[in-house]
Amino acid sequence: MRVTIAAVGRDRSGPARDLFDEYCRRCPWPIRLHEVSPRTTAPPERRRAEEAARLSSAASRNAALVALDENGRNLTSRALAAKIGAWQRQGRSELAFLIGGPDGLDAALIERADLVLALGRMTWPHRLVRVLLAEQLYRTATILAGHPYHRE
Repeated sequence: MRVTIAAVGRDRSGPARDLFDEYCRRCPWPIRLHEVSPRTTAPPERRRAEEAARLSSAASRNAALVALDENGRNLTSRALAAKIGAWQRQGRSELAFLIGGPDGLDAALIERADLVLALGRMTWPHRLVRVLLAEQLYRTATILAGHPYHRE
């Protein structure tokens, strides 16, 4: 499984980036981070549409698209692993996770997604969302491999 995380905003260095990189190293799947610079001068609707086009371009046409959105589904780690495992069994070898900017993702991009996922009911800083997502990808890989990292 190849994974792309396409995110609005830049995260050059610091503890959050170090932790993100650590979970990416642990994960047996290659994880590529594609960062999109935010546009701050356009109205929110236009900004979301522009960001959506640039986020979409980071994902392969065959990738399973996962849009992160506060109104998405709240899944357990096992349920996320089951979903990704099902995509693997269907022959999908690529995943693309899309993280929008401060105004969220464009509605058309959310509609196009194979899964709209929330990371809980709280609002998270985008830098931490990347860390949470990378850890869950590592956890998913261990669950699918039968490794004892995940405990219930």
